[in-house]
Amino acid sequence: MSSITLKTPEDIAGMRIAGKLASEVLDYITPFVKVGVTTGELDRLCHEYMSNVQGTIPAPLNYCPPGYTPYPKAICTSVNDVICHGIPGDKVLKNGDVVNLDITVIKNGYHGDTSRMFFVGEASILARRLSEITYECMWLGIAKIKPGAYLGDIGFVIQQHAEKAGYSVVREFCGHGIGKVFHEEPQVLHYGRPGTLEKLQAGMIFTVEPMINAGRREIREMGDGWTIKTKDRSLSAQWEHTVLVTETGYEVLTLSAGSPAAPDFITASSAAA
Repeated sequence: MSSITLKTPEDIAGMRIAGKLASEVLDYITPFVKVGVTTGELDRLCHEYMSNVQGTIPAPLNYCPPGYTPYPKAICTSVNDVICHGIPGDKVLKNGDVVNLDITVIKNGYHGDTSRMFFVGEASILARRLSEITYECMWLGIAKIKPGAYLGDIGFVIQQHAEKAGYSVVREFCGHGIGKVFHEEPQVLHYGRPGTLEKLQAGMIFTVEPMINAGRREIREMGDGWTIKTKDRSLSAQWEHTVLVTETGYEVLTLSAGSPAAPDFITASSAAA
């Protein structure tokens, strides 16, 4: 427990700013996600917007955890059967593709981290349902957040909802604590048992970012050392918010004017932050 940092009021103020800016990058890029654009062009546009308009730094660029090569781009673009960490490049988006854009910006030393799913042209009913269920999974997990709850409560409700829909939860990647450091304790698993793992306290900040596969949960790693795909080549979806544990519940830090609305079942009362 001691390795989890509780954020000060100053930290929280900084994280609110960084979170909103990260979400605003997704607002900005939305009209460009269409048939014929390359993932590299989306990366270039986001990078320029961060640098020139926001004065933020893209956290993924040259990010290098132990055992990895430095990540070469400013954002992650995960298309179709790519679960996460897809590297932008010359891939041209075509009608029916689904893509997750994962944005992390640094502003005044604080990290804001969020991702959304996008449909390119006309998406299939399967793709739309997978994205919707994954979005609900994220919000169901977020709605469990309050002091005295457990990280296992979040994972349990996400796993229940995904598996009830016939989908599977990726186990190898999870949410994470975040602040002045991109990835810190705790790990936020998207599966598990209620009442297990760390107890939540006001001042914790972490991401909830379920990766849900239409098929089996097994993964395969591509030769670039970053890109992770579904082993059975089924579609995968992911949504992500950065969340603060407040004295009474939670506050989502990665909201902006263009953020999709929370599902109907997430009532204002559950977020009385």
